[in-house]
Amino acid sequence: MLLTRVVFRALPLQAALALAFSSGAVQAQSLVDLYEHARGYDATYVGAKAQYDANLFLANQALGGVLPNVALTTSTTRNYWDYRPDNSAVGLETTRFYSSSQASLTLSQPIYRPVLWAAYKQSGPQMQLFLAQYEMAEQDLLVRVTQAYFDVLNSEDSLELIRAQKRAVGEQLASAKRNFEVGTSTITGVRDAQARYDLSVAQEVAAENDLRVKHLALDLVTGVQNAAPKRLNNIKELIPTPKEAAESFVSQAEVNSPVIKQAKLNLDIARLEIDKAWSAHKPTIDAQISVQGIRNDGGGSNNSSVSSHIYNPSAALVMSVPIFAGFATQNRVRQTVSLEQKAQADFDAATRNTAQATRTAYFGVVSGLSQIAAYEAAEASSQSSLDSNKLGYSVGVNINIDVLNAQSQLYQTKRDLAKARYDVLVGKLKLLQAVGTLTPQDLQPINNLLQP
Repeated sequence: MLLTRVVFRALPLQAALALAFSSGAVQAQSLVDLYEHARGYDATYVGAKAQYDANLFLANQALGGVLPNVALTTSTTRNYWDYRPDNSAVGLETTRFYSSSQASLTLSQPIYRPVLWAAYKQSGPQMQLFLAQYEMAEQDLLVRVTQAYFDVLNSEDSLELIRAQKRAVGEQLASAKRNFEVGTSTITGVRDAQARYDLSVAQEVAAENDLRVKHLALDLVTGVQNAAPKRLNNIKELIPTPKEAAESFVSQAEVNSPVIKQAKLNLDIARLEIDKAWSAHKPTIDAQISVQGIRNDGGGSNNSSVSSHIYNPSAALVMSVPIFAGFATQNRVRQTVSLEQKAQADFDAATRNTAQATRTAYFGVVSGLSQIAAYEAAEASSQSSLDSNKLGYSVGVNINIDVLNAQSQLYQTKRDLAKARYDVLVGKLKLLQAVGTLTPQDLQPINNLLQP
């Protein structure tokens, strides 16, 4: 009996996805668009920006310790005077009320204050530390937005491919039933196709839920409700293969990584903290200039009813020498020395971990590009295998399970290929993050790969 040969061929992935998601193309957002939304919405980043601003003000407070301090003090007192001499020959008893007003203006300038100067020296590394913390928060946001963006696209790809596979299995199930009815195949072929179709339905439900969750994650980080990422338009030239060796990126990371910068600055601050603790042993010298004025209305405490004014300018050089503070200073020095040792260990750990993270990210990109090439070759081979198995099934050489296995292999290869493309784009940003050179401008080359 002659059977009509029908060879199933899946639509190209980009065409299928463009058709499936064409309804939301008008509202689709690019990666740069969603990142800009995230900068003003993501709580972690906004909090880091506010902390950076607060820390700058905190570091600037150290300047107040070495600049002049000016204070104005005023007071007004209402007095009652009751004079009663024990010997009446001395004078008459006197009773009266009088007011006394006092004002003083004092300027104090630290001349030699080792503790304050040590704190002022610390403010420089502290401001650099706060900047490194902010840079790390910005780079983290870039990676999180990109990861969430491509997670949605990857889930959309998986869902569409599962649906395409379900349709293909459905066609194969219908073909197996027809062949069984005419007696050219056994019931086993029908049951195999039915089992594979039921599995596709279950996979579709799981993929729909995964897509829903990935959309929620993207909405959470960007603040855009029902965000619709633009799809990749150019899948042939994603990113070039890194020309430098892994150790070249490690060397860059040792200079630029915010993680290493923070550890190094913490070490510098810890060393200055030792100097500040030692400074508590040293004397302090301050210069003070004060102008004081007193006005007595209606007399004073000298048995006189005549109002008076008193002006008392003064200048002083004040030196204070610490002698004994109950061993507090010595213990404070020992504490700072131990903290400096900890900061050194943290710096060593940050350097080693960053080098390892950089190498991991580098080889992830290189391996990802190689995987893409391998998956593209596997996709072509799987498509050819499916075509051959379908042809063989139509002429009775192959059985139904051979076609089903070939279909499963083809769609799994397509899903792996799509994921590998997204992973290599995110991996490139993670490599730049590990090196410490990631900036918002690095999103633009990826943004150019998206559909207009």
